[in-house]
Amino acid sequence: MRTRTTVCAAGALALLTLTGCGAADMTKQASPYAAARGTKTVTLSVQSWVGAQANVAVARYLLEHELGYRVDTVQIDEVPAWDALSQGRVDALLEDWGHPEEEKRYVEEKKTITRGGDLGVTGHIGWFVPTYFAEAHPDVTDWKNLNKYAGQLRTAESGSKGQLLDGSPSYVTNDKALVKNLGLDYQVVFAGSEAAQITQIKQFAKEKKPFLTYWYKPQWLFEKVPMTEVKLPAYKEGCDADPRKVACAYPHTPLQKYLNADFAREGGEAAAFLKKFRWTTQAQNDVALMIAEQKLSPEEAAEKWVRDNERVWRAWLP
Repeated sequence: MRTRTTVCAAGALALLTLTGCGAADMTKQASPYAAARGTKTVTLSVQSWVGAQANVAVARYLLEHELGYRVDTVQIDEVPAWDALSQGRVDALLEDWGHPEEEKRYVEEKKTITRGGDLGVTGHIGWFVPTYFAEAHPDVTDWKNLNKYAGQLRTAESGSKGQLLDGSPSYVTNDKALVKNLGLDYQVVFAGSEAAQITQIKQFAKEKKPFLTYWYKPQWLFEKVPMTEVKLPAYKEGCDADPRKVACAYPHTPLQKYLNADFAREGGEAAAFLKKFRWTTQAQNDVALMIAEQKLSPEEAAEKWVRDNERVWRAWLP
């Protein structure tokens, strides 16, 4: 299972920019439009990372401009988003990276959530070094050689150990266990948010410094800072079942959509559209890059993508 969880102090999609996350807890927030009856409204759960924001931006634009819906967005942590979806406080979750416990509880047992289909994007977490460092030191891409480079990867924050840069402290990762269980001379250091992590990576790259970072695909930053994955012990089904004993790589995960069960039955064209919404990694990256790097608003980025890709999105309309 792979999860990535952050909380940002923003509810409206227009505010979901890469400026970092505060400490506000929006887990209890509910949209006044969620589960509304008799009106053309839909509420989407949106995660803090920009790829998920890209999904919501395009879905929202088409729901509003092509199908005439009023769309609201609510930012909630990954696991609490399942609770909100079950309770009808949000209608749909467009990018889930795998939560088997929640799937069992809400989809199989309570049946308050239903599968909305494949997003069309495969996600993968890994450890990465900048390609310029990998080219100079090819053996760094094997985890067995990481201790050899710990000295070069030290920072003020990691002290006498090499630094493994993570994002937010609220991300759920295996990194601390991996460092311990693989006997690595590294310290996990949290940047604070995806935005802060991106800033740090870009600064390292500008100065051509080596770094080791937790990162994930799809993500637009690879187009700006080429990175090469470090090969961890191969992932096998169940190797990450015990978070304390995990000593394997992260899996490749086909990202999924989920709908509130009542909304899936009664949500009309909106529900039908969201079930058919499916695009490529490249398409998501294109929109994410416009939001994060070109500084377009989510609506502007979505409008541009929609204008240039009518043959794609027409197939999603009910």
